[in-house]
Amino acid sequence: MEECLICKAPLEYLVEDQVMECAICHKQELSKTRCVNGHYVCNDCHTQGMDSIFGLCLAETSDDPVAIVRRMMDMPFCHMHGPEHHVMVGAALLTAYKNAGGNLDLEKALREMYHRGREVPGGACGFWGACGAGISAGQFLAIVTESTPLAGEPWGLSNQLTARALDRIGKAGGPRCCKRDSFLSILAAVDFVRERLGVEMKPTVPVCSYSSQNNQCIGKRCPFSAANHKKPKVAFLCVHNSCRSQIAEALGKKLAGDVFESYSAGTQPGTQINPDAVRLMKQVYGIDMEQTQYNKSLSQLPAVDIVVTMGCNVQCPTLPCSHREDWGLDDPSGKEDKVFLDVMDQIEKNVLDLKRRVQDPSFLGKDPRGAN
Repeated sequence: MEECLICKAPLEYLVEDQVMECAICHKQELSKTRCVNGHYVCNDCHTQGMDSIFGLCLAETSDDPVAIVRRMMDMPFCHMHGPEHHVMVGAALLTAYKNAGGNLDLEKALREMYHRGREVPGGACGFWGACGAGISAGQFLAIVTESTPLAGEPWGLSNQLTARALDRIGKAGGPRCCKRDSFLSILAAVDFVRERLGVEMKPTVPVCSYSSQNNQCIGKRCPFSAANHKKPKVAFLCVHNSCRSQIAEALGKKLAGDVFESYSAGTQPGTQINPDAVRLMKQVYGIDMEQTQYNKSLSQLPAVDIVVTMGCNVQCPTLPCSHREDWGLDDPSGKEDKVFLDVMDQIEKNVLDLKRRVQDPSFLGKDPRGAN
């Protein structure tokens, strides 16, 4: 459990400022935060090494701000809680916005974000009534729109976004969690920017992996708690469950296993997986389908959320689901390798597209983002 950076003891928050000396650089300044053993670490020392985000962001090609901020969270400078998140939220949003087609000088914007975010002190969520992650989202939009205190629409937009982010943070309730509040702020910003600026960033929905580090974790009350998130089950169906559906199951497990569970079955299942499919999947993807898969009937499937038919007019009214689609793929059985490879390539693209869509909180009618 991470608390004090010096001795790992729990932190305490005072009602009034006291003069404290940083245990690392020995600078003296007013603060309300220290550990129960009296150690104080200033914001500069707490965020040492944070300038490494410049290299990460400038090399980044993703338009997923959640994935970008999680990469920052894995860097050595980032702690479970702390003012580094006040820079990271805005930096991740600026990077994803640029990569999604937003008009932005990213390096210049990141330097401005670094300066502004560092001005928001640790503990602002409790002492100011405004979480630094939510403020960071507003700072992001202020930088993008070049807002100033005398601006018109940009001034209004950046304040509206800050308010939306803080509303979601407030509704989640305390105690604070810098990871949860960062995710909530980013998702609020993604929605707002899509609505008001027409730029579509594509965030994944985070599932928390930090609860063991957080003494004040709120558990199932958190919208990102792993306990609240079960991966949907996808059934890939064809007639004989010998070729296309088996390929889809194998690629689903390999390429999207972190997002959904993959199964396959047939309405009239055969007795073996197509030998050419087995050979080419092993050759191209290193997957030996005969070791992990077999022909199955619909009755052998668990309850599923998504049904994907391969394009062979499969009818399965007895298999209820929340979403159904058909991929319209021709059966390559008995044809030359090139035909097989083309079908495999299309299935790979379809699996990755399905993965992207499943990560959209609205795809199956669920929204864990705290949206209004």
